[in-house]
Amino acid sequence: QVRLVESGGGSVQAGGSLRLSCAASSYGYYTNNCMGWFRQAPGKGREGVASMDISALDTYYADSVKGRFTISKDKNTVFLQMNSLKPEDTAMYYCAASSSRQRPCGIESATFGYWGQGTQVTVSS
Repeated sequence: QVRLVESGGGSVQAGGSLRLSCAASSYGYYTNNCMGWFRQAPGKGREGVASMDISALDTYYADSVKGRFTISKDKNTVFLQMNSLKPEDTAMYYCAASSSRQRPCGIESATFGYWGQGTQVTVSS
């Protein structure tokens, strides 16, 4: 069973930066090759933000975050570096992993079968 634990959320002013971390355990490099970040704002559906194929280092981003967010990985931790934050980035952010090998990963939630508990990001104007 893959376990994902997020950290790094908080409150920041518009234009600021945050780095989210997702510590993953009991995952398979081949089987759970897609690792991603999603977010959900109050009253809205879950939105894919970024993902990475950890077996190939391919990355995928939502248009709304391209050029501002960067997904990366170091050992068993996946990061989401968020720069130039905007109030519309305010949401609960979730880390996710695929439950079977997927290629390409993309940022559709159906690709991901394991989810963390989430970490809140609040951006004030």
